[in-house]
Parts: sequence; structure tokens; C-alpha cells
Amino acid sequence: MPPSNLSAVSLTLKHAIELALQNSKDIQVAKLQASLANRSAMITRSQFLPNLYAGSGAGYTYGIPETPGGRAPALFNVMYTEQIFNEPLRGQGRELEEQAKSQKMLLEDARSRVIVTTAAAYLELGMVRHSLELLRKEQESAEKILEVTRQREKENFELPVAVIKDQLTRARVVQRILQLEGREDELEVLLRSETGLEANAAIEVTPEDLPGVAEQEGANLVAMALQDNVGLRVAASDVRAREFRLTGEKRGYYPTLELVSVYSLLAKFNNYDQFFKTFQRNNFNAGVQVQVPIFSAQTKANIALAKVNLDVAKAALASKRTEVSAAVRVKTRHLRERDAAKEVARLELQLAQQNVTVLQSQFSEGKVNLREVEKARLDESDRWMTYLDANFQRQQAQLDLLQTAGQLDKVWQ
Repeated sequence: MPPSNLSAVSLTLKHAIELALQNSKDIQVAKLQASLANRSAMITRSQFLPNLYAGSGAGYTYGIPETPGGRAPALFNVMYTEQIFNEPLRGQGRELEEQAKSQKMLLEDARSRVIVTTAAAYLELGMVRHSLELLRKEQESAEKILEVTRQREKENFELPVAVIKDQLTRARVVQRILQLEGREDELEVLLRSETGLEANAAIEVTPEDLPGVAEQEGANLVAMALQDNVGLRVAASDVRAREFRLTGEKRGYYPTLELVSVYSLLAKFNNYDQFFKTFQRNNFNAGVQVQVPIFSAQTKANIALAKVNLDVAKAALASKRTEVSAAVRVKTRHLRERDAAKEVARLELQLAQQNVTVLQSQFSEGKVNLREVEKARLDESDRWMTYLDANFQRQQAQLDLLQTAGQLDKVWQ
């Protein structure tokens, strides 16, 4: 339990999610990955922008002066390059740009996972605390029942086995209390971690329900999922990226055009005057470099590979579309089943409450004993916990459906 001198932090479900979205490490990692993908795309894009380089150096030459790159050695040089028309390179650049967009979609997926984790922990913590309250009342009732049974055994109205049964009932209640106290601690640690609260901060939660966005017809949710599901959008983005790459590779048979210019400052000690008729210290060249492919086996291979990659991406998209559509329908039915289970649990609880009311009235009239009343209260408490669990299971099913349909962000906008 947290220290009593710490003030409790009161959280609503919406506030908890807002804190989690601000402090989640998973979201921070996803942002870095999206930034990394965007920077990678800029490397290819930069070749279609002006690029200016400067350099200097000196070297000994024997014979015709040249460098390993084939250019004349210079004391100082400036080079300018800019791609004007290079369709394979442009296709690669557009592919990388589309992949960068895909990473931004995965950032949305990370946000959805954080929302689901935080909301589930918040709602379960509320359920666990309510259940603990009920179990502690059950423990009191179990103690009273055991006390009455022991007294009746002494008076030879009960067999020893009845005492053992009531002891077992009390032990089971204590066991469940210990289990739920452990789960309460786990959920508090998880919620503090997700929301960025201090390690020992006490957390107060209030019973809440989720917004009713998932209370729509399955067909509507299927249509929304086909439009908003992150996995489906990523698969569609992958198809577009492969299409850009294939288009670029097919245009690899086109000529390429590049702007180039070079300025060089030459030195006499490289003996230029011994191999050339005239020596000019300052030299400047500018123009375009055009390459026309006559026969390129590599271009043909690149096109074939791009086609296969596109076919794979299209197949994955079709499979993902079928998977998402089926998942939404299944999860919609699952949510309806949870609704029905919650209603059954509610009616059972109502019946148990009515039974307690009747037995209390009969007890005041001396028609039933205390043990029967306490057993009815035990049953009411059990029904309460069954109802709380059914409600939480329904909330989890609703979260799962909202996540699959891509509607989680819209719920808390």
C-alpha cells in the first residue's frame, strides 16, 4: 500500500489516457522511428536538389597527372551536381516517402495500444477495488456464519463437518482477498508507469463506462474498419510504395539527365606543362550528363523484382482486408454476447438482493436465523462480483472492437 503521507491522485478515465499519451515510452519510440523513416526518404530526395561540394589536396604525380577517380589533381575544387531526370531513382524516393507515411500510421497504432492498455488497467482497477469491498463484507458474513455453526455444534445441532465447510468458505474468501490485493498492486504499478505518475503515488479511480461508439451495427463498423484500421492502411500504403518502385524501374529504359559543374585550381608542381601544350591555373566546366541505356540486364531484373514485390503486397492487402472484416464481425458478436452476459448477471444480482430483503424481513419476525441471512448476503456479494466481472469483460470486448475498427482515437478526441 502507498504511504499515507502521499496525497492521492484522482484520475478520470479520460485524464488517465491523456497522461498516458503524453508519457508513453512506446509512443516516443514510434515517433523516433517515424522520424528515422522520414530522414531516410530525404536522402534519396536530396539527389534531386542542388548539391555543392568543395575540397582541396596536394599529391605527388609521376607521369600524366590524374587521381584514382580520373580527374586532374587540384589544390582546390568545387563540384555541383543535381539530378534532373532519373526515373528509377525517383521511384525509389517515392517508395521511401510512402514508407515514411506508413511509419506515421504505425505511430497511430502505438497510440491505440497505449489507450487500450491504460483504459483496461483503469477499468479493471475500479472493478478490483469494488470487489475487494464486497469480499471484506463477505469475510464478515463468513465469520458470523462460522461463529453460529460452532455454537450449534456445541449444542449438538450441527455435525463437525458443517464447521469445516464454513471454515472452508471463510478460507476461500480470504484467499480471494489476497489474490485481488495482489492484482490491485499490479494494476496500480501499471497505471503509474503508463501515466507517468510517481512510483508511490496513491491513485483514486471512479467507476466509468466507455463511450457508446461501438454500439453501432456491425455493417457500419466493418465499413469504418476498412477505412480506419491501421494494419489495413499500412498494407495499402505498402502497395502504393511498391507501385511507385515498379513505375520507376519500368522507366529505367529512359535516358537520365544530371546537371554537373566543376571548378579546379591546379598547381604547377604536378608538371601539367610537360604533358599539355598549355597550362591554365583556373578551370571551370559546366553542363549536363546524359546516359542512354542501350541494353541493361540490371534494369530488366529490377523490373521483375519490383513486380514480385508488388504482387506480394497486393496479396497481403487482400488477406488483411478479409481478416479485418471477419474480425470486426466476430468481435461485434462477442460484444453482444458480453452484453447478454452482463444482463444475466444484473438480473441474478437483483434476484439475490430481493432474497436478502425478504430474509431480513423474516429474520426481524423471528422466522429465520442469522446464518440464513448471512448466507444470503454471501450469495448477494458473489452475484455483485459476477456482475462487476461481466461488466468489465464487456468493456474489454468494446475496447477490442474499437481498436480493430480504428475508432479509439475518435472516442477520446
